[in-house]
Amino acid sequence: MMRCPPFSYHAPATALEAAKILRAEGPSAVLIAGGTDVIPGMKRRTLEPKALVSLRRIAALRGLTAGGGLSIGAGTTLADVASAAVARPYGALLRAAAQVATPHIRNAATVGGNLCLDTRCTYYDQSLEWRQAIGFCMKLEGKVCWVAPGSPRCWAVSSTDLAPALIALSAEVELHSADGRRTLPLADLYRDDGIAYLGKRADEVLTAVRLPDATGWRSTYWKLRRREAFDFPVLGVAAAVKLAADGTVEAARLVFGAVASHPVLAEAAARLVGHRLTDDAIAEVADGAFRLAKPLDNTDFHIGWRKRIARAFVSGALRELRGDDPAQLGALARRATALSTVV
Repeated sequence: MMRCPPFSYHAPATALEAAKILRAEGPSAVLIAGGTDVIPGMKRRTLEPKALVSLRRIAALRGLTAGGGLSIGAGTTLADVASAAVARPYGALLRAAAQVATPHIRNAATVGGNLCLDTRCTYYDQSLEWRQAIGFCMKLEGKVCWVAPGSPRCWAVSSTDLAPALIALSAEVELHSADGRRTLPLADLYRDDGIAYLGKRADEVLTAVRLPDATGWRSTYWKLRRREAFDFPVLGVAAAVKLAADGTVEAARLVFGAVASHPVLAEAAARLVGHRLTDDAIAEVADGAFRLAKPLDNTDFHIGWRKRIARAFVSGALRELRGDDPAQLGALARRATALSTVV
């Protein structure tokens, strides 16, 4: 049985108190909310915090509020987000939240936890003994990235489901520290670095997500994984379009997840603006966007197949937003998953 290492435990009542504890404890402190990723990491010894700072007592971090947009507390569970009526205009968010792990994990896992999810890699997310056997990797204790041994950087992959969906919806996040509060676009929270993957300070607490009004927008999230339940994404595709009354695209966003160390915004989506979602327009965007999917051998499936399926998922997500038959789109997703079981 794998056990957690010794640690001290703090249960602050406010985000400010939590931020002050983080500053006092320094880099040895780790925030914990639902604990669905932190605790397994501690058991594997990829995380060995001297102090855990729990956010569970901070009621102000929980809940969803609509009105000119949507505000979501970082401590809100994924189950609550997936079932919230006020979140229905934000289809990509609902789809992403509903596809994270299993129901019992979604009942504990939080929005903030998923957004700050550690990057993952085949050579990193293993037991201590397994990692010792290969000589460790650059992400922790070693000097080599086993995905790309000649590379000077870590290529662990971003595996958050919510981030691509929320970036497609133009989300902002609110961060609290002992010095005060700041807001930044969610896309700016991430860095293309498997180790230093977050652009927030160690003493900052992510407290809320803010979404603009979704009037006129349609959005969705497609996720690929080996098993249809539980697994982290091997590919995530979030798509959002704003349509005029005649069906012309006024704005469009497309974001990939699980193809790099950060969510990847596909500028090819801009080609849809001023056009209808025709088969030709969708194919052009899918051809342009999938080139950004540059998977490495750091997670499940053959890397060449993972790249090719990105084109199919972009096409499927945009066809869904066009209003194509859900049965046909469901068949496409099932065929992709069926193919993945033999790759």
